Amino acid sequence: MAELVGMIYTSHGGFTTNPSSTWEKIRSGRTYREGTPVETQEEMDEKWARTEAGKATLRAKLNEMKPDVLVVFGDDQAECFDFNNFPALAVFLGDEMYGRAPSNVSPEFRNNERSEMVSFPGHPGLAKHLAIGLMSEGFDPAFMMELPKPDRGMAHAVTLPVAFFTDFEIPIVPVLVNAYYAPQVTAARCYEIGRAVRGLIASYPEDLRVVVVGSGGLWHTPRQERSWLNEEFDRTGLEFLKVGDIKGWADYFDGYVVPADDPSQDAKVVRPGVTGLPSSPGPQGGTRETLCWIVAAAVVDGTPGAIVDYVPIFASPVGNGFAYCDNP
Repeated sequence: MAELVGMIYTSHGGFTTNPSSTWEKIRSGRTYREGTPVETQEEMDEKWARTEAGKATLRAKLNEMKPDVLVVFGDDQAECFDFNNFPALAVFLGDEMYGRAPSNVSPEFRNNERSEMVSFPGHPGLAKHLAIGLMSEGFDPAFMMELPKPDRGMAHAVTLPVAFFTDFEIPIVPVLVNAYYAPQVTAARCYEIGRAVRGLIASYPEDLRVVVVGSGGLWHTPRQERSWLNEEFDRTGLEFLKVGDIKGWADYFDGYVVPADDPSQDAKVVRPGVTGLPSSPGPQGGTRETLCWIVAAAVVDGTPGAIVDYVPIFASPVGNGFAYCDNP
C-alpha cells in the first residue's frame, strides 16, 4: 500500500527565482499602498538569502523523506487552460510532462526540443487512482492525458517546486486547483479535497512513498493598484498550519472580507488575472494561491507543521513561505 511520508509547502513566484539584484528595478515599475516599506539593497539581499535558505532546507528535507512520487497541488495561470475551458480541479494522467524552468537550471535537465523547458516523469497509476477516486468522492475533476498547450507546458506552480527540490527524476502527479480566476474554489472545498486525497493515497495498492507538495502564495498583489502585503493574514494562517488546525485555516481564509477601499483586490474590473465574474470569498488575486497550501495541509489535517521561514518582501510585495511536515 502507498504510504504518505511527508509534506512540503513553498512559495513559487518571481521573488523565489529572481535574485535581489533585480528587485529594485521590478519595484520601480509598480504602485504600492501608502506606507508600504521601502527596503534597502542590504535588506533585500538578506531576504533573498533567507529565501534561498528556505528552498535549500526543503530540498534537504525532501531528500530525507526519500519519496517515490510527489503529488503537487498548484494553480494554473493559463499554461494549461484558458477561458475556453477552465476547470476548478484537474489531474494530469500522462507519463511525462515538461514546463518552463528557472534560468539557473543546468542544461543537462532541459528538454531536447524546447531548450527553455525541463522534462520530468509523471506517475499515471497514482494519478488515475486519484482522479477516479476523487470522482467517487463527489469532486468531479477534469483530467489531462496530454498537455493541452504544448508551447506552454505544465503550470509553473508545478514546474518550479520540481526545479527547486529535485533533479527532475521523481515522478510527479500534478493536481491543478483553480485558485486564481473567478469563480474559484473556496478554502472549504480545498479542505474537503485534501481530506479525500489522504484516504486515496492510503488505498493505492502499490508500495510507494508519497510526498505531497503545496505550491503557491502566500499573500501577494503584485502589479495591482496600491499593492500591499498583509503580513498579519499570512502569519495567522501559518499559526493554523503550525498546530495542524487546517479546518480553522480554511474558515479563516474564507472569512476574510476585502475592504471596499482596497483596489489591489478589486475583483469587478476586468484586467489580467481578473475575469470580472463573481468571486469566491476570501482574499483576491495571487493571495488565493494560499489555497494550494490549504488543500495540501488538509491531507494531514490534525498534524502540526514545521515553519522554516516567512520572508516578507515588500518589493513585490509577497510573503515568501517555506514549511514542511515529516511525521504525517
